[in-house]
Amino acid sequence: MSKKGLSGKQKAAILLISLGPDVASSVYKHLSEEEIEKLTLEISNVRKVEAHAKEDVLDEFHQIALAQDYISQGGIGYAKTVLEKALGEEQALAIINRLTSSLQVRPFDFARKADAAQILNFIQNEHPQTIALILSYLDPEKAGQILSELPQNMQMDIAKRIAVMDRTSPEVISEVESILERKLSATVTQDYTQTGGIEAVVEVLNGVDRSTEKTILDALSIEDPDLAEEIKKRMFVFEDIVTLDNRSIQRVIRECENEDLLLALKISSDEVKEVIYRNMSSRMVETVKEEMEFMGPVRLRDVEESQSNIVAIIRRLEESGEIIVARGGGDDIIV
Repeated sequence: MSKKGLSGKQKAAILLISLGPDVASSVYKHLSEEEIEKLTLEISNVRKVEAHAKEDVLDEFHQIALAQDYISQGGIGYAKTVLEKALGEEQALAIINRLTSSLQVRPFDFARKADAAQILNFIQNEHPQTIALILSYLDPEKAGQILSELPQNMQMDIAKRIAVMDRTSPEVISEVESILERKLSATVTQDYTQTGGIEAVVEVLNGVDRSTEKTILDALSIEDPDLAEEIKKRMFVFEDIVTLDNRSIQRVIRECENEDLLLALKISSDEVKEVIYRNMSSRMVETVKEEMEFMGPVRLRDVEESQSNIVAIIRRLEESGEIIVARGGGDDIIV
């Protein structure tokens, strides 16, 4: 096997063979089951590796590892400058381009490393669109903490901006970065970066306290009812029922139509079924299982509708204070 025409998986296989079983087993600990399976299959297909191919693969890995280290030290620009001096402009560019698809230097890296209070102090006087852009790049818990501390008259506006945010061009991201943190590296590709959207704001709102969530959604319901309803639908999905305490689950079961419960459980995970069954009487469990067994095929649309009906019951019971849905804020810690 020569280096010419080798795929990425083949190169990885040659690299692990060259590094030996001890190092290879350590690498395996950081891979998913699917990756391990594919890589093991590739290794098993390797019969003979030419000496120069092995050297080329090791050399390529060494160069990429160096580039990765340079990027972590001083960003893409620094890595490119160092590599150009060592390897020449063409080879340096090839290595950088190879890395950028998997080693993307995310914008606002400084914000992800700082604590929530520091970030809040840093961005609270910025334009709401700028704040929305930054929060959409943070992990949801931290973004939720920051959103909770911002003035109430800004919270709904920022949440809406995150929700309707689609794609932001590298030029805009770069401009915001340069204003907020000049030490950040520039956007490394011309691809448009996907950020924001409904799922992003749902994750952020799941990280705020219940009071802040309600304030934002109430205000958003007035300004954009459709968007508010869409966000509410995704705030709590049927599978999240496993996060409820036993008393709350029993209360929900009492409110459910029998048909909705049967359909909702039809394609549920074993974990969800176990939690539901645990909060039923043994006689009711037997009845539900028998009815599900004789139910036959059902339309996915009907299952999803029944699950939505149960989620609506959970939301109603939560709003009336009859059950508690644990969320990210400290006010929702159950004791």
